[in-house]
Amino acid sequence: MAKLVSKTYGDALFELALEENAMDMLFEEVQVLSEVLAAGDELMKILNHPKIAKEEKLQVVETVLKGRVSDHLTGFIMLVVNKERYNELPAIFSYFIARVKEYKGIGTAYVSSAVELRDTQKKEVEKKLLATTDYKSFEICYEIQEDLIGGMVIRIGDRVVDSSIKTKLENMTRELIKIQL
Repeated sequence: MAKLVSKTYGDALFELALEENAMDMLFEEVQVLSEVLAAGDELMKILNHPKIAKEEKLQVVETVLKGRVSDHLTGFIMLVVNKERYNELPAIFSYFIARVKEYKGIGTAYVSSAVELRDTQKKEVEKKLLATTDYKSFEICYEIQEDLIGGMVIRIGDRVVDSSIKTKLENMTRELIKIQL
């Protein structure tokens, strides 16, 4: 159910951004607001408080956001609060951010390696990813996992390319176990 709500509202915000030609502005505002909400902002505590009436919540949203973010985003958040879907705001924002990145051709890759990669290696990884995908640019998150022994594991969405020595050894072990003497 939560997935459906975040998709419905996220798509609505995306369409609003397209129609109003405000994609970049809304994208930046939603990213910042998403980080603020994730940090345990007081606004979410107020919105989730069961003893505060909906009208008061709407008034708080308008007071807090008016002049700080665009009227489009303020109106959208007020709509979400009016429909009592404020619990879904982080998921809605996450969906919207992912949708805008896809629209702009920005991919997100997670690269795990046994040791920290040098800058030249990172540039080579990005160059290879750009050459093998349809994305125009990448946001790459690098992580060190010493248990990989060597090689890399690259994740883009639901696709995984695992060239780690750990996986190769595990595959060899499985194949050797299958051999009967």
